[in-house]
Amino acid sequence: MDPVKERVAKLIAGDITLSDRPNEALKRWREIFNLSQKTLAEALKVSPSFISDYESGRRKSPGTTTIKRIVETLIRADEERGGKMILAFKGMFGAHFSPDIILGITEFKKPINGQSVCRAVNGRVVANRHLLNRKLFGYTVIDSYKAVMKLSVDEFKQLYGLSSERALVFTRVTTGRTPMVAVKVIGITPGMVVLHGPLKRVDPLGIRLAESLHVPLVHSHVPSVDELLEKLRHLE
Repeated sequence: MDPVKERVAKLIAGDITLSDRPNEALKRWREIFNLSQKTLAEALKVSPSFISDYESGRRKSPGTTTIKRIVETLIRADEERGGKMILAFKGMFGAHFSPDIILGITEFKKPINGQSVCRAVNGRVVANRHLLNRKLFGYTVIDSYKAVMKLSVDEFKQLYGLSSERALVFTRVTTGRTPMVAVKVIGITPGMVVLHGPLKRVDPLGIRLAESLHVPLVHSHVPSVDELLEKLRHLE
């Protein structure tokens, strides 16, 4: 097996096996890889209720052999769709960002909807409120000025962690235009964009870009970056 795929497989299998709630860990990884219960069940040659019972905790956690087959199925399904997740892992394994650019990056233990993130950051929705019910799998907190000045396009893509369905939180924002232009240029739309900084109102172009990209745009009113990070950590 390719070294990156082998590392990914061990990471997922270890997370499920060692988790206090393996059923939730299994569900989280299936959703990160965007695989339905039905598709996973068909690949394993079991009924969808078999997977549903595992994930709900109604059935005993699967043994190592079954977990191995599940992980192999996730990786194989990703390969058949272009290998997006494997590339994301490869980027993460090789990424070494300065801590003054990436202030925080986390994968949630289980998906959280955008409304919960919005409440946590004391946010005001300025675009696409109707999309706040999306599931988010993590967040990345970025010093917007340093990220734009120092990161290449490929490095910027690595900020998305394991899934693009996450909240990208930009700090030191003065208008909201630059972060949304960066998201547009990168070509990967996150599950939510949060703006934090000394901005009194979000630039109209930033709002229009959010609307065209169909991404919820939130203005956080938390007083400081430290408090913002603390509130986000409580979501984990």
